Amino acid sequence: MSLSGKVAIVTGSGRGLGLAYARELARQGAAVVVNDVDAAVAAEAVRTIESDGGRAAAVVAPVGSSEVAKQLVRAAVTEFGRLDILVTNAGILRDKSLLKMTDEDFDAVINVHLRGTFTCAREAFGYFKEHGIAGRIITIGSPTGQRGNFGQTNYAAAKAGIVGMVRTWALEMKKAGVTANAVIPVAATAMTKTVPYFQKAVEADERGEAMPAFFRHDLGFGTAEDVAGLVAFLASDAAAAITGQAIGAGGDRLQLWTHPEASATEYREGGWGYQDLIENFDALFGNKLQGVGEEFLPLPEELQPATAQPEQTQPATARPEQTQPAPAQPEAAQVG
Repeated sequence: MSLSGKVAIVTGSGRGLGLAYARELARQGAAVVVNDVDAAVAAEAVRTIESDGGRAAAVVAPVGSSEVAKQLVRAAVTEFGRLDILVTNAGILRDKSLLKMTDEDFDAVINVHLRGTFTCAREAFGYFKEHGIAGRIITIGSPTGQRGNFGQTNYAAAKAGIVGMVRTWALEMKKAGVTANAVIPVAATAMTKTVPYFQKAVEADERGEAMPAFFRHDLGFGTAEDVAGLVAFLASDAAAAITGQAIGAGGDRLQLWTHPEASATEYREGGWGYQDLIENFDALFGNKLQGVGEEFLPLPEELQPATAQPEQTQPATARPEQTQPAPAQPEAAQVG
């Protein structure tokens, strides 16, 4: 089922995962508006897509503001005549533990990831609704937003918020026939090159070889191209009935994440007072408490990194590559 005749915007698509998404959408027939803050990178992305036989145009601007969201939609309509698909991939990282994280660190990440997703989705949905288009909004989440990760208060908040918005938009956009979903990628990027745990996988990928099965199958860790197929699928007519979902992709693995549900329930007539909880909570829920963060399997001996000790088997969560550097003076998001 082709995407021929459709037009997509992919934010943060100059390189990495974003570029992989844009190239796959173009391969399936869509014209693509590429977005990056670096003009040379954006121009090279356009050339890459065109060399593949696709159609593309670039918007060089930092995602976050309503003005840039309008600019992106306007570019799609001006260059290609319409808009059908929005992929909100742009993002930055400002990793620090809580006591070291500044207001500026927090606001910069929220502005690009969360506010940028919000402003672009709002603008795209307005266009879809006005023109009677059953559009597709595909946001990019992260395992960090689902499970948490050390040193990423800002990023975890943004990625969890994106999935929360997707669930809300699925309700609000249903009548218009527009879908909204979140993709949760786990893939080799420039960032994962610095994580010793993934060394053997990244080295194999750089040599043009298949990653060891332990990474692709057991960990669900693969290439950007492994995620791109899911993005293109969710953009297609075949996915018209899929909305409000968080779907993970990486290596050989595809996952449907559950929405938060109560994992255990207890009742007490008259409610639960302080002393009642002191006396009963541990017995009722102590062995049912939820873990946080991701737990990685111990690396087989033959896949141990040359630069790390064997006990280093708990890496930071593999996050999507962030392709949009923060502007020199990022607009501060108003966080409630």
